[in-house]
Amino acid sequence: MITSKTISNGILRALLTLAFCGLILLFFYQIQSVLIYLVVSFIMTLIGNPILDFFKRRLKFNHIFATIVVLFIFILIIFGFIMMFVPLVLSQGQNLSLLNTVEIEKDIVQLIEQISVFLDSHQIDSAQLLKEANVTSKVNFNFIPNFLNTILNTISSLGVALGSILFITFFFLKDRLMFIVGAKKLIPNSHEDQILHSLDKINHLLSRYFIGLLLQLFIVFLLYMIVLFIFGVPNAVVIAFLCAVLNIIPYIGPLIASVLAAILTMLSNLGSDFQSEILPTTIYVLIGFWVVQIIDNNFSQPIIFSKSVSSHPLEIFLIILIAGFLFGILGMVVAVPIYTIIKVIGKEFFPENKIIMLLTKDI
Repeated sequence: MITSKTISNGILRALLTLAFCGLILLFFYQIQSVLIYLVVSFIMTLIGNPILDFFKRRLKFNHIFATIVVLFIFILIIFGFIMMFVPLVLSQGQNLSLLNTVEIEKDIVQLIEQISVFLDSHQIDSAQLLKEANVTSKVNFNFIPNFLNTILNTISSLGVALGSILFITFFFLKDRLMFIVGAKKLIPNSHEDQILHSLDKINHLLSRYFIGLLLQLFIVFLLYMIVLFIFGVPNAVVIAFLCAVLNIIPYIGPLIASVLAAILTMLSNLGSDFQSEILPTTIYVLIGFWVVQIIDNNFSQPIIFSKSVSSHPLEIFLIILIAGFLFGILGMVVAVPIYTIIKVIGKEFFPENKIIMLLTKDI
């Protein structure tokens, strides 16, 4: 029989549970920097594991020495990137006025005036067209400088976090066997083999995925830069860098990159004649970027999103699309790794399920 005391106790337990969950979320919010360090270290560990195994198997390094060498390689890459690339991006960003909202707004207004003259010369009522579009009021001029400043600030702030991330990564690499032994003590004996095999498979697939993703971004950056150099676009390095970073967002990123490349190409050539130089150069750059994206979509992305995680391209496309609708851009970025983890766990624990058998036949 349900009494008032039973109801009050139930309500009290529910309130205590909600309060406890709230405290846990608040705790995670307060230590969000530490969680970011752990995630970055985990990704670096996934990238470093194949290199570590190569040094141990092929070059016969002992485990500690191989770990130190892998960490040293990471330090060289990060230090080389910061010393060689960031000053170049910073200087070109200043030349392009990307670090100054007022300057970029002034440049875009000047560009709109040139477009108006071009439209008027072709018997198109630019005043009415621009009035209806109301471009200047709709464009957020903070977007481009904020985007570049965010990237540069993130890279520079890594100087504070770099020691922590490298320290954590070192122990993730060095003590991975100890972590497995510790996990065995916590895992129920009835599921030990399944869980350990799942972790091993997830580690293998995600290592391939993140290594492939880095390679893809580097290839896209080089191809973008070649296109910009071919057509003589000033500040080619920073434009290629910004557009390559956007490729982290599957499918949508390259489209945004094309629009950004067109805007920055026009801003880079503001002193030139719009009809004879700015417009043709922008069209050529867009065509070049679309060719790069065709190459990327047909070669790089299938290898990374399909081969590396053993999934069909249509399957990956639908997962990214669903994640984008549900969780936005962040969902699109993390969709493939999370989906891969779910597939591996599903295959290990529900191998007889027909749907899981169909989705995991290549794993």
